Amino acid sequence: MDIDYKEYQLRCQLRGHEDDVRGICVCGNVGIATSSRDRTVRLWSLDPSDERRYSESKILLGHTSFVGPLVWISPNEEYPDGGIVSGGMDTMVLVWDLKTGEKVQTLRGHQLQVTGLALDNGDIVSSSVDCTLRRWRKGQSLESWEAHKAPIQAVVKLPSGELVTGSSDTTLKLWRGSTCTHTFVGHTDTVRGLAVMSGLGILSASHDGSIRLWALSGEVLMEMVGHTSIVYSVDSHVSGLIVSSSEDCFAKIWKDGVCVQSIEHPGCVWDAKFFENGDIATACSDGVVRIWTVNQDKIADALEVELYFSQIAQHKISRKRVGGLKLEELPGLEALQIPGTSDGQTKVVREGDNGVAYAWNIREQKWDKIGEVVDGPDGGMKRPVLDGNEYDHVFDVDIGDGEPIRKLPYNRSDNPYDAADKWLLKENLPLSYREQVVAFILQNTGQKDFTLDPSFRDPYTGSSAYVPGQSSNKSVSAKPTFKHVPKKGMLVFDVAQFDGILKKITEFNNNLLSDQEKKNLSLNEVEVSRLVAIVKILKDTSHYHSSKFAEVDIAMLLRLLKSWPVAMLFPVIDTLRMIVLHPDGATVLLQHAEAQNDLLLEMIKRVSTNPSLPANLLTSVRVVTNLFKNSCYYNWLQKHRSEILDVYSSCSSSPNKNLQLSYATLILNYAVLLIEKKDQEGQSQVLSAALQIAEEENLEVDAKFRVLVAIGSLMLEGLVKKIAIDFDVENIAKISKASKETKIAEVGVDIELLTRQS
Repeated sequence: MDIDYKEYQLRCQLRGHEDDVRGICVCGNVGIATSSRDRTVRLWSLDPSDERRYSESKILLGHTSFVGPLVWISPNEEYPDGGIVSGGMDTMVLVWDLKTGEKVQTLRGHQLQVTGLALDNGDIVSSSVDCTLRRWRKGQSLESWEAHKAPIQAVVKLPSGELVTGSSDTTLKLWRGSTCTHTFVGHTDTVRGLAVMSGLGILSASHDGSIRLWALSGEVLMEMVGHTSIVYSVDSHVSGLIVSSSEDCFAKIWKDGVCVQSIEHPGCVWDAKFFENGDIATACSDGVVRIWTVNQDKIADALEVELYFSQIAQHKISRKRVGGLKLEELPGLEALQIPGTSDGQTKVVREGDNGVAYAWNIREQKWDKIGEVVDGPDGGMKRPVLDGNEYDHVFDVDIGDGEPIRKLPYNRSDNPYDAADKWLLKENLPLSYREQVVAFILQNTGQKDFTLDPSFRDPYTGSSAYVPGQSSNKSVSAKPTFKHVPKKGMLVFDVAQFDGILKKITEFNNNLLSDQEKKNLSLNEVEVSRLVAIVKILKDTSHYHSSKFAEVDIAMLLRLLKSWPVAMLFPVIDTLRMIVLHPDGATVLLQHAEAQNDLLLEMIKRVSTNPSLPANLLTSVRVVTNLFKNSCYYNWLQKHRSEILDVYSSCSSSPNKNLQLSYATLILNYAVLLIEKKDQEGQSQVLSAALQIAEEENLEVDAKFRVLVAIGSLMLEGLVKKIAIDFDVENIAKISKASKETKIAEVGVDIELLTRQS
């Protein structure tokens, strides 16, 4: 049909979702389906009592994390009322029969979040952050292939039968079967959304803020620029209209490449779709689905429209900042009833939609009005701006894999977890990065002492994951003639996310309880409560000198270590990592380990069995590293040196930077111990391992520094200086001296000086 352009106006607001609405699917004449962060898919049908409205008709429950892409299966013999296919952060593709509202297929195969769905002659095609496309037929995975080298964000099917994908590598690819026939290059950031433009080609929406229309030959027919932030989705109508949605809180309508209307929302607009009749549905981060129409007979009543504009106004107030604080958080005029404490003391209060500053007049005992506050914090210094908004901080984040640098905005008054969640969702990154983003924020805003590489990615621990351990940041003592060697004392990993550990163990325990074959491996309620008691002791570091562990508690953890499936071990191992730093915990653990045929060595061998899980390797190497804190483990560490170093030797070449750092710390601690023990054979093995790591090209900075300190210490106070020189340590020193990292260059000088000493 053809429609002349008229202004779209609000038709109705659909309330029911309890969190961001992420996706929309128009289901023919049945209604629409919507997906949400609340883990549900909801079906909305026309309200028979009011033709302007839609009402919730079904809630589809089955996903275990937030739901994203949706696709509609038209009614057929198998699905007489039609069906829905949904994809989620939980890596699953689910198929629903709308006649019953029941889940009829669960398609498992993707390793990370499902980002896009398309139907292809009865097959389902899904895209994922794991960089693959999968084709499913009758509930089974038919084929999968790596379609991009970076996360795939969208997939659509063309009328001609080909598929088109969009990716974080900034390109689109055209597929005939599993063969790429063309790559579309032009966007400068992630391609997030795709849609077919009937008779013309393919539309793409990008994080670079633009929408492009491409001919299938790869030619850019049109570029639409107007959004001030990430564009999440795009859709087209047979009339020639285009709608786009964005992080900038607007849905924009485009005609012939020109923006003809901007529809403001009280939050990020995740998705926008046309109905066949030209109406538009939008999905917003405030949990509301809104339908817009040009049909005057279906415009919302005055009360509904007033409510919508009130939501817009409230949203603007919530975003407005005064002096670095949110306007809505400022006290009201009643705060001026409290006298000041010193002459000239200032106070900012909220007056209407503005922040107004007052100064205390101690002589007249009253607050004098200074004026409206318009400057940001830091004495009026200009604050960084991103997408039209000012922030206290805008960080550059490199997530690796050749992807573009991402901008992470943060205000000091924000909750860092909320900021991390919002950013990950905006960037379509796995929520398993949550703790790392929070740690990065805290570290870079000076709120907490973390040592964490922001480019490190840990896709192994799931959507509710914690990152197993963080490195401590301890100073390295030095002799006057050298800057960094010899190293004295041991380094440990003493930061833990206890709530995350408990949550993960509880999650795994619930999984075992629901599995009849493995139910006997699970913890009972009393044991779960004992686990909470263990964590309470570990959190209370001020009483480490006097607190004690019950032997049954340590025995319980060791039982889990022996009996639980390997994939579930890492949070248990991480608990042991902290227990060995507790004086009594270390002693009790050693007694149990020795009584049970060296359970610690058994654990190390078990988690290193191929294929080894990085989360297990990471937590276990840190357990061993922390054993150096307590001298009662020194003999054990010396005795099993060769086995331990062999098991973890692969860590040095791992792309996982936390694994690199952990292994380097293990090497450094071994160097310190074996120098003290005057163990020349052991020193030779550790030196060989350290030299091998030092030659790795893509080594994390702190990891490289620690192995260089180990080499220098072994040369200065150990018995292996000649061996180091024979292994061309001078070349390592020369390369290190040229490093842009100051501490690497300094320890390079130390090693060079040692090679010149007789």
